[in-house]
Amino acid sequence: MAILFDISELVDLLPAQARLLGIDPGKKQVGLALSDVSRVVASPFQTLQRAKLGAMAKVISAFAVEHNIGGLVVGVPISLDGSFGPAAQASRDWALALAEQTGLPTCLWDERLSSSVVNRMLIQEADLSRNRRAQIVDRLAATYILQSALDALSMRKREL
Repeated sequence: MAILFDISELVDLLPAQARLLGIDPGKKQVGLALSDVSRVVASPFQTLQRAKLGAMAKVISAFAVEHNIGGLVVGVPISLDGSFGPAAQASRDWALALAEQTGLPTCLWDERLSSSVVNRMLIQEADLSRNRRAQIVDRLAATYILQSALDALSMRKREL
């Protein structure tokens, strides 16, 4: 049975050179990001149309084999006050079911405001149209989520 881990535990379970897959599970689209093999840098990967969990698990399992992915970092929309509301609970349940179906160890990561931050950056810095932003915001949000987890992991290593 799959268990959800914190980021340090998750990384300790991974084989050397295994990548992490960051996931931003939206209602219509699921953004994906990949770490490098040293797990320092996250890069945008793909955006998938949201589908039934079984279909999503098959696609992610295939990506895991093809790209040497050893674990998942799934964004969870925790409320601004830090509580675990209905949206966060739904994301947690989805992540747990995905972990069980793929067999990949999984970490939940607080994604509060990740899409908002990315949208603001795309408007202010890149001056992209609404249509173009919609095409890339989910994978960039997944990148933001994964990079935040990698940065936190790096900080924990330095503290030890």
